[in-house]
Amino acid sequence: MAPKKTPRIYTPIESMAHFAQKLSSFEDHIAFRWLNKQHEILTMTYAELADRIRREAAGLSAAGLAGKRVAVIGETSVEWVTTYVAVVASGGIAIPMDRELDSNEIFGFLEIAEADAVVFSSCMNAKFAPLVEGHATVSRVIPITPDETMPENDRVLPFSKLMELGAAEAANGYQYPQTTDLDRIAEMLFTSGTTGTSKCVMLSERNIVTTVNAACETVNFSCDDRIVSVLPIHHTYELAIMIAGLNYGMNIAINDSLKRVLRNFALFQPTGLILVPLFVTTMNKKIWEEAKKSGKKGLLKMMLKVSHGLRGVNIDLRRKFFKSVNEAFGGSLCKIVCGGAPLNPEIADIFYEFGIQISEGYGITECSPLIAVNPYFAPKRGSVGPAVPTCTVRIEADHKNDKGFDEGEIVVKGTNVMLGYYKNPAATAEAFTSDGWFRTGDVGYMDKDGYIYITGRKKFVIVLENGKNVFPEEIEEYIANQCTVAESVVLGRKAADGDLVLTAIVFPKLDAFKDTADHETIERTIRAEIDKMNKKLVSYKQIRNVEFRYTEFEKTTSKKIKRHLVN
Repeated sequence: MAPKKTPRIYTPIESMAHFAQKLSSFEDHIAFRWLNKQHEILTMTYAELADRIRREAAGLSAAGLAGKRVAVIGETSVEWVTTYVAVVASGGIAIPMDRELDSNEIFGFLEIAEADAVVFSSCMNAKFAPLVEGHATVSRVIPITPDETMPENDRVLPFSKLMELGAAEAANGYQYPQTTDLDRIAEMLFTSGTTGTSKCVMLSERNIVTTVNAACETVNFSCDDRIVSVLPIHHTYELAIMIAGLNYGMNIAINDSLKRVLRNFALFQPTGLILVPLFVTTMNKKIWEEAKKSGKKGLLKMMLKVSHGLRGVNIDLRRKFFKSVNEAFGGSLCKIVCGGAPLNPEIADIFYEFGIQISEGYGITECSPLIAVNPYFAPKRGSVGPAVPTCTVRIEADHKNDKGFDEGEIVVKGTNVMLGYYKNPAATAEAFTSDGWFRTGDVGYMDKDGYIYITGRKKFVIVLENGKNVFPEEIEEYIANQCTVAESVVLGRKAADGDLVLTAIVFPKLDAFKDTADHETIERTIRAEIDKMNKKLVSYKQIRNVEFRYTEFEKTTSKKIKRHLVN
């Protein structure tokens, strides 16, 4: 049984300046927690956060950067968040960037976006040292923590100096500029490009504000929640939910490393998490692998069945039955918001039986990114829910699916939809229908209640000889459930007789095998598992051929496989 619907207690924001100012209303409530280099937990209250943002906005004004284009790059940190908010709240354009890009890509993107300044953390100092010597557009280089790799130069403005300028300006009565044009460009983002191309997305302040309000209205969080920020902060998904969390007055802990994430769960004891399916799937595999190693896999399966039966008579013992599972997440976790890719419904079912509800969301960078959320109080299995209040969704149907619903490309219209691609009118025009709806590139359908179901990406669909459409992502999810498979890509291959057959290219999970296992043993085992999996699928979705590789697939920095590079 899903939780009951509860009132969403938050104040809708009118602009990012309004957001920055209202943070102080939470006063001494803890906004952020993080670990310093000595592994001590540090904290910042909402009053301190609001003051920090105001001083930074004032510092940008004193440095001549108010209203300018400011890139921010680095690991998740308080400084990253305050910079983003201060830039947009002071009328500028924030340019979140991926710290895993190489120097050439970073400098190229800075030039495309015509950035005036860049704020970056110490992990980027060596990469950004050449900027001090000159760049086509960047006039100010702002290291958060300068070191010996950073040359001394008039172009360099250490973050501490920026804050000193801001303190003086704030003492003189600095006020955020009055926002008169919410439809101005407020954020520029580069898409990750699983097909090999990146575009610069322009989001307006209205896009940002209405998305934050929509997230607050639909996501099951409150000021009493604690979350641990796990995903890279430059992703619109992570950033939007974090800003919404701050608008709720939540307590946000910053994870300093994926290698130490379980330790940080134990330290910060989150009640909620914002994750992508890859993380959830990996955790699910680890839970079952540990159960198998300890000889308790059968017991775990039995306990799941017993727990499910007891809940049928209103006896909920999930937290007691699965205490060890919950302790892996800190002991207090009860909800996960999951987005960025499709999640196997079977995994969501398992987590719910553990006492952790997963609410799937759906979005895309060009939609700021939120499009839909499966409501916590009335979820439907396998759905991403109805459209959020900021937008309307339509299906550009080209066929009826097996369930009898019209299926086709998902298109969106609303205040969450981007302004366009920067200096790329051709790509912008191609991204919209003739009547102004944004083309997501995703294929899906809506049920009679308006709940959206994602089938796959339009550009990846495999059309078989019998006319059936197969979306490889669906089959890859089934393959991902095999404990012996690390990664896979499903595509269509021409067989000897000329027919197009479904082929899985598999990268084995080598540590699932004994050190003595040779390739022949590994491949025989995985083929047997896929044969078993095929029996659960309709005939036209069954894998007919399996190929193997023993190196990882090349991925984007958001860990999505670059499918265009797979032969």
